Amino acid sequence: LLPSLEKNTITNERAIILIANVHAFMVGICATICPLPFSDPLLLDPNQGEAYERAANTKPYGVMPKMNMGVTEEAEIMNGRMAMLGLVAVVSTAFIENKPILDVVNEWVGGLYY
Repeated sequence: LLPSLEKNTITNERAIILIANVHAFMVGICATICPLPFSDPLLLDPNQGEAYERAANTKPYGVMPKMNMGVTEEAEIMNGRMAMLGLVAVVSTAFIENKPILDVVNEWVGGLYY
């Protein structure tokens, strides 16, 4: 008689994954369009002048960069490395335990999410 009034929406888990993918895509686009002056000189235009010269003359950071306080290039390198390590850890744990990533994260934060 009446059409069904059920909502056809995606689950919270899929919404979070969608938002994360869109965020990663936008960060990648921004990094491509507006590279930081201390980024890899391979991606910089050699005709840029000072920004390219500064990036090309930067010493490699190595395995453990010197830790300087504040928002520095070294701190950003370490922050990125720790984020990658955390992502590998959570994906590996989810794969080994055969659980969704959100369930693993929920366990790690003590059931804070659901």
